[in-house]
This record gives sequence, C-alpha cells and structure tokens, in this order.
Amino acid sequence: MDKVAVLIPCYNEAKTIKKVVEDFKRELPEAKIYVYDNNSKDGTDKIAKEAGAIVKYETRQGKGNVIRTMFREIDAEAYVMVDGDDTYPAESAKEMVKAVLEENVDMVVGDRLSSTYFKENKRPFHNVGNVTVRALINRIYKSDIRDVMTGLRAFSYRFVKTFPVMSKGFELETEMTIHCLDKNMKTKNVIVEYRDRPADSPSKLNTIPDGIRVIKTIFGFYKNYKPMEFFTLLAFLLSIVGLAFFVPVFIDFLHRGVVKIPTLVVSVLFFLCAVQSFFSGMTLDNIIKNSKQTFEMRLIDCERDFKNNRKEK
Repeated sequence: MDKVAVLIPCYNEAKTIKKVVEDFKRELPEAKIYVYDNNSKDGTDKIAKEAGAIVKYETRQGKGNVIRTMFREIDAEAYVMVDGDDTYPAESAKEMVKAVLEENVDMVVGDRLSSTYFKENKRPFHNVGNVTVRALINRIYKSDIRDVMTGLRAFSYRFVKTFPVMSKGFELETEMTIHCLDKNMKTKNVIVEYRDRPADSPSKLNTIPDGIRVIKTIFGFYKNYKPMEFFTLLAFLLSIVGLAFFVPVFIDFLHRGVVKIPTLVVSVLFFLCAVQSFFSGMTLDNIIKNSKQTFEMRLIDCERDFKNNRKEK
C-alpha cells in the first residue's frame, strides 16, 4: 500500500503533463504518481514516463471509466486526484493530504471558486454552470461544498474503496460530491489557486452537453438518494394539476348542476398519480434506509482491510 498516491487521468495532455508530474513529485516526494492514459494520440504516456510517473492505460473512453479503474487498482492511505492540464497548483496538495491523514477527512475539495477561478476562466457559461450546480447541491443536501466541479481533490482509502463509480464522463465530480454528502462522510474545503489552460491546450469540456448531463445527474441522484422528498414534491405538483382540473368542474356543478365527466376523470387520474407517487416515495425511502445500514457495515469491513494492508506494508 502506498502512503500517498497521486492519480492523474489524461487524454491528450502532452503540452502540460510533464510539468504536472514534476510539480507533484516536488511537493509530495513520498507519493507515487500514477498517470492513466485514456487513448491519447499525442504521446502523453511517453512524456509522463520520462517525467517519472507510473503510466497505466484505460481504453474505455471517459474520465469516469478512468477513475473507476484507478480506484480499483491503487491502494493508498491517501489519494490526490488532479487533472493533467496544469490548471491546479501542486502547492495545495500537502495541506489536502494532511487533512486526510491527520484529520480523517474522507474528501478534501480543492476550492477554485473562492480564489482565482472567475478571473482566470475565460468561458462565462462555465462560470454560471459552476455556481448553479453548487447552489443546487448545497440547497438539496443542506451542505457547504464550495466547488462541486473541481478537478483537484484528496480522498481517504475509505472513500475510494466504497465509492461506486457510475458516471462515464465529466459529471463524475458531481457524483463524488453527492455520494460523500449522502453517506455522511467527512468533507473539507481547501482554497486553491486556479490558472486557465495554456492557449495551445484545448479543453475537453463541451459546455452545453456536459452541463445538461451534470444537471441530470444531480436530479437523478436526488431521486435515488432522497426519494421521499422527491416523490412528495412530485405528488404535490400532481395534486395541484388535479385540483386545477377539478375546480372548474366543481364550480359548474354548483352553478348549473352539470358535471363535465371527461375533465373530472382527468382530475381523478392526477390525484391517483399523486397518491401513487407519495407511497412510492415511502417505499423507496425504506429501501434507502436499509441500504445506508448496509453501507455502514461495508465501512467497518473497509476499515479492517485498511488496517490489515497497513500492517502488511
């Protein structure tokens, strides 16, 4: 088991990967640097090897696929995940690793939004998207995560070995954040400096499509992790629609003694859907509670494995 593992997922980062590897080797000399190449065509893997990184490969395209493989293959007491585009300074890594090793933090968030992000980032839609996603998650989960979409994070062994990676692309960071909040894991925000990508190193993000995927991810996990809230809200909305159809029918009946059967049927159907939605939420909420109990037992097993691995080391 490594003391510290730096995980760098890469796709065509030949312009910056050497500097990223060298910076983290300087700041974390005790760490092993792992670069996982995701079908790069520009020689990223060769440059990373020459810089001193351990290079591995993931042929399934997408950051989520790379992180899934990394988390399964690498055992460490503390992990640092960073993008290979040289937008995050390695100088913050020591503080983040210290939070994991000494404060038992499960996920340390490299907070760009409280420092230089809005000044450095030249893509206004990204700025709006980051703020919107942060506001949505903090409102839904009553949390204080400062930067949901950051590519610089540190993790505990406990988090890495119990996190089920479901996303394939850049919505992964959102999934990590929601998982940590839902499972009541310990989080910490560390303010980090951010610098925009070099001019000759284009971003892999597609603002609109990736933004839509992230928003879908948030509401998908809201439905899955908080079904009682989600389906109660849905039941309320369905009831409002049903009431909107019912009121004119009721008024006509009072004034003229006439009942519009088709409209009444539609109203009743909406009310029935509302009732079904509410009870679906109750049922799923019980399933989620049982799932959380099972997860707590998994954490106990994970802690046991962690201690055994440290002894073997």
